Amino acid sequence: MTRRQWARWGVLVVILWASGCSGDGTQPPGPPSDVMPSGGDGQNWYFNNPLPTPLRVTVVDLSGRPVPGVVVMWAVSSGSGAVSPVQSTTDVSGEASTTDSVGSATIQRVSATVTSVPSAANFTEVATTPPTSAAVSLQNLAFNPDSVVVQSGGTVTWTWNDGATQHNVTFTSGPARPPDSPTKASGTFAPTFTTVGAYGYHCTIHPTMTGSVIVVH
Repeated sequence: MTRRQWARWGVLVVILWASGCSGDGTQPPGPPSDVMPSGGDGQNWYFNNPLPTPLRVTVVDLSGRPVPGVVVMWAVSSGSGAVSPVQSTTDVSGEASTTDSVGSATIQRVSATVTSVPSAANFTEVATTPPTSAAVSLQNLAFNPDSVVVQSGGTVTWTWNDGATQHNVTFTSGPARPPDSPTKASGTFAPTFTTVGAYGYHCTIHPTMTGSVIVVH
């Protein structure tokens, strides 16, 4: 073998050795060994309404690598709500999720289990009575607060507190928008919201002024 051939052989050996040392990073994950909450735990929301954020878990193997294609079973372990779906499958990131609707109980607990994994992932949610009214102040070229929640049939009152500066409340989205307010510099505007959903609005004179109303059951 010539000197050049030896040199090429040496380079090949180095490449194969490096590939072997980094092989762990390309190995497929092992069987699931743990299921952990990764989103949605500890939410505070309102009786008889779905939580705004889905419950999410991550399934990993003994080395902490995410395991795709694993069936996760969801169940309400205490409380009066429900989850949907009750079964989901982990994606390529090892994550699976469900939507949780709290019922009439103040505390609701949900568990996520995987066959062959001894411990479940547990979630605790807190529910309260939704407000029947909300108040927003138009001040310093902003809606304060810019997001409110009200129960269906409730009223939101906007109050002009920005001196001689004129504003309006103009709805941009929502399932059953109330009439927009007139443009003015004083007074109030108090529509009633009867349809559950999310309503966006802004001031057409000052487009950076935006807000939202969330209507719940």
